[in-house]
Amino acid sequence: MANFEETKALLDNSTFYYIITTNMEGKYTYVNNCYRRTFERIHGPIVGERYEITIHPDDVRICEEVSFKCFSNPESTFPATIRKHDGRGGFVITQWEYKAMFDEQGNPEGIFCLGHDITDYMDYHDQLKNAQSLISQKQNVLREIVFYQSHVIRKPLANIMGLTKVLERMELDQNLKNICEMVVESSRQLDEVIRQAADKAYD
Repeated sequence: MANFEETKALLDNSTFYYIITTNMEGKYTYVNNCYRRTFERIHGPIVGERYEITIHPDDVRICEEVSFKCFSNPESTFPATIRKHDGRGGFVITQWEYKAMFDEQGNPEGIFCLGHDITDYMDYHDQLKNAQSLISQKQNVLREIVFYQSHVIRKPLANIMGLTKVLERMELDQNLKNICEMVVESSRQLDEVIRQAADKAYD
């Protein structure tokens, strides 16, 4: 219990970290100033109230399950991600470490929790996932375009280049020869552009 008291004293005025303790009835017995500033403006005085008042209803079971683990493994801490009411109809996302507390006789006394707000982190994480998904979609579209260029467009282009080689061997006047040479050169340039585009897409 002494270690908990030292931690509470150390982080009572923390800017970032929440500290709470609850008794075996699930009622708050202590909240540090950071937690108080954040949640008492929404719920009023918290100490003495049940812990559920701040929590998304679907996350109450998480608290129960993690608390059970704590008392089953008293030397360990266990993580929990909990949504808390933000006072505007939404929720902040908080990450916690739970640890069981015992009195001097070794009887279960409650739960000690250290946590912090990870809402921004989760928002950035979701944005990153969305960006990665969009990039993946764009890459797939690009690969389809490159495949189309390499296999669909290149086939008639190869036919044109083949036909120009046939024309080069025929008896043509100078004007037609010049036109044939321009077609050959334009076809070669187009083939090179398609090849370079395919190479860049697969780099």
